[in-house]
Amino acid sequence: MPPGCRLPPRAACTWQVYARQGLGRGPPPGPGWAGPRITRWRRTHGSDRTFLPARLADPEHLVRCHVHDRSGFFSVVTVALPEIGRDLRFGSAGSLQWVATACLLPTASLLPFFGRVADLAGRRRLFITGVALFTGCSLLAGLATGPAMLIAARVGQGTSAAMIAPTAIALMTTLFPEGPQRAKALGVNGAVLSLGFVLGTLGGGVITSGLSWRWTMVILVVIGTLVLAGALTLLSGTPDPRVPAHLDVPGAVLASIGLFALVYGVTTPAGWAVGLAVVCLSAFLVVERRHPAPLIPLPLLNRPTVKWSMLAGLITLGMCGGTTVLLSLYMQDVLGYSPLATGTGFLAEGLTALVAGLLAARLIGAYGKVRILAAGLAVQGLGTAAMVLLPASGGLGLLLVTSGAMGFGHVLAVVAFISTMTSGLPDGEQGVAAGLSQLPQFLGAIGTAGLAAIATASSEALSAIPTLGGLHAAMLTAGLVCIAGAVLAMLLLRPNPATVERSHATF
Repeated sequence: MPPGCRLPPRAACTWQVYARQGLGRGPPPGPGWAGPRITRWRRTHGSDRTFLPARLADPEHLVRCHVHDRSGFFSVVTVALPEIGRDLRFGSAGSLQWVATACLLPTASLLPFFGRVADLAGRRRLFITGVALFTGCSLLAGLATGPAMLIAARVGQGTSAAMIAPTAIALMTTLFPEGPQRAKALGVNGAVLSLGFVLGTLGGGVITSGLSWRWTMVILVVIGTLVLAGALTLLSGTPDPRVPAHLDVPGAVLASIGLFALVYGVTTPAGWAVGLAVVCLSAFLVVERRHPAPLIPLPLLNRPTVKWSMLAGLITLGMCGGTTVLLSLYMQDVLGYSPLATGTGFLAEGLTALVAGLLAARLIGAYGKVRILAAGLAVQGLGTAAMVLLPASGGLGLLLVTSGAMGFGHVLAVVAFISTMTSGLPDGEQGVAAGLSQLPQFLGAIGTAGLAAIATASSEALSAIPTLGGLHAAMLTAGLVCIAGAVLAMLLLRPNPATVERSHATF
């Protein structure tokens, strides 16, 4: 807190929560309040001094925002965090962060495990179990009477999300044959997630402002109930193949601990956790070479379509997630937008992403997965890099155009990289591949941390409008990384003209 600002204890505590979480909402007005989202503070002796906003100076909150804004499930809860902290009397911003982290860590660390379990025990059964657990934990969270109860419910939500994510993708890749039908299913999936992001961002602000944070959990209960009813009805007659093999317990333990430590180390940040992650994941690779039925078969990881698609996914998800958070800071800390106005500012990104999801299958059928992957990354990169032109005031048209281009290219890249990654694989490996395809959205937090560091360093080095300059530097970097990713996709994945011609003929 800059010297010279006298805030009542509750307001000061609330500001700390907002600052560390990056929630897109300035501190509430109150006696002695100095004004929301100020980057220039007047000190007690009358002189002025420029300060970097706390939300930009702390990369930790940027990383958490990246991971928790990937869908409506995360964004609707993120917006409600300050009210949760006040209502349940969390002691500090550090303890409040566990409302987010308690859900993130089990999701990220258990994806490979549940991806393999889906192949062994049946995807339909695991999907229904995950949805039922998610719905019950959401209800428990909505009824929480204290921090411990809420955090326990969030752990359950994160665990169930790790069940749902790989099985949902695996169900699509096995129910729909490789080609136009699968691309269309993945495109619709991307469109629905984009719509969820928009509704979550807008709905979270409206619900939190007009009702109670508990309604965000009620919404998740309603959605979970509808999905569960649909799954029980529509999936009841579908095949649910299982792989006759034993679970690789040592590999599952090492992978889960390693990913848990890695994501925790990046989002905290904690150097010891990153070191533990390196040790565990290295040991995991050694174990997988010797196990007769490995958790993740190493030949699968060595397939060019898998490893290079994962790299492309890491780039598009990391750069889009990080830039979305930077845009939120730009709209609030530079333009002074309200939470609802900020959510509206993301409409272009969400709507163009929705359109891209609906068009992805036809474009992939006409030009091939690799070309659309490269094109998506290039469009995302150009739109992101053009954000360097965003002004200190006004510029709404440029904001909508650049964020819209980023969202359009991003969803094309996501659909194309998952389609590429799951192509040519036997049904018995679709669950593992689906789990791997979901990892980049969590490991993309590493890219978000890098963008946060660039924004912070650039802001501190500039004397004129430091916040905007730092955001510009980070956005330009994100754009260049995406363009480099487009070039790498074309070089490393090498589209097959015969495959493209065959796909086009199918359409």
